[in-house]
Amino acid sequence: MLDADIVVVGAGAAGLSLAHRLPAGASPGAASSVVLVDPPPGPLRPPRRTWCFWEAGAGRFDPAATASWERLRVHGRDGRAVRRHIAPVRYKMIRSDDFEALVERDLKGRQGLRRVEATVGAVTGLPDATVRVTATDAAGAPVVLRARWVFDSRPPERLPAARTRLLQHFRGWFVRTERPVFEPEVVDLMDFRTAQPARGLSFGYVLPTGRHTALVEYTGFGPAPLTSDAYDDALEDYTRRVLRTGAVEVLSTEQGIIPMTDADFGRRAEGGGRVFRIGVAGGATRASTGYTFAAVQRQSEAVARAVRAGRRPVPPPPHPARARLMDAVLLRALDTGRVDGPDLFFRLFERVPAGRLLRFLDGRSRLYEDLAVGVRVPVLPMLRTAAELPRLRRRHLPLR
Repeated sequence: MLDADIVVVGAGAAGLSLAHRLPAGASPGAASSVVLVDPPPGPLRPPRRTWCFWEAGAGRFDPAATASWERLRVHGRDGRAVRRHIAPVRYKMIRSDDFEALVERDLKGRQGLRRVEATVGAVTGLPDATVRVTATDAAGAPVVLRARWVFDSRPPERLPAARTRLLQHFRGWFVRTERPVFEPEVVDLMDFRTAQPARGLSFGYVLPTGRHTALVEYTGFGPAPLTSDAYDDALEDYTRRVLRTGAVEVLSTEQGIIPMTDADFGRRAEGGGRVFRIGVAGGATRASTGYTFAAVQRQSEAVARAVRAGRRPVPPPPHPARARLMDAVLLRALDTGRVDGPDLFFRLFERVPAGRLLRFLDGRSRLYEDLAVGVRVPVLPMLRTAAELPRLRRRHLPLR
């Protein structure tokens, strides 16, 4: 049995971010030992993916960033465009391979840190105020760990009970064009000139890395994902009809599904009060936008501060209660069709100052700012939705 102060389960964005911040070693306030457990290469490891977030100034993971921008643009269905300069904030793009390589370089040889490749099964609280983690390595041999604290980033097998569940589903092409068609200094955050579905909404998303290269995504908010062929048809239509790229070479693809739900993701798991969920499993995904990476960093830093101070390292809520309530109202309004999604998002970017809107989307706005944003949305449908929420029963809705 391997003993440790802290075991981190999963080496995705949440697990690696926490391990990167935890003060392992012999210094004052450090955990004397940290074990990072990741499943062996195979289906339990997440696919390559791209994370985006906004941040002011230099960031911890800037060396891994593919690109960053200080101008965002949103297109309405009618072709109107709103362009916003967001400095001193920058919108940053990090690919998971680059992020993992950076963190692994930093962790290599760190005193007190050990990495274990194994598939975790049970996590059990013990009478002596420790936690036992049982796992199996690639050869099928058992691995048993015992720790004071466990942080589990494995995605949930099913969603907690919720009133509303939409899916943010997407497929992206990394493309190269024959002629220079992209604006390297501007991200098209939401382009609603895509064909809109009967239920929910869709938009294009363009992250340019040069005049000839970009990540182009088709994204939908709706009840169900599309087939791969349907995504490719939508991307073909968007690149040729809307962006007018001409012929494109598809260098690689990525595809994913993000549940958008008002479920209450509890951060405490079974294990005698010493096992905590982090990342997506701990509610880090913002329900109304799908953004996760920035909340993961805030959560990781808070846990690391608590460890350094010798306090109980309970992860804080990734998003404040007021933001979660507003997300629940918005999701319900979109799901019922009471508000027009493309019109609502375009109106927000058109009428709300960029800095205030980004703070609002990040869940860090003040009450007066929330009210100022609220008057820019369809007030009556949103009030009607807010009034009905307490009467709605939470149900276990399918994950996908």
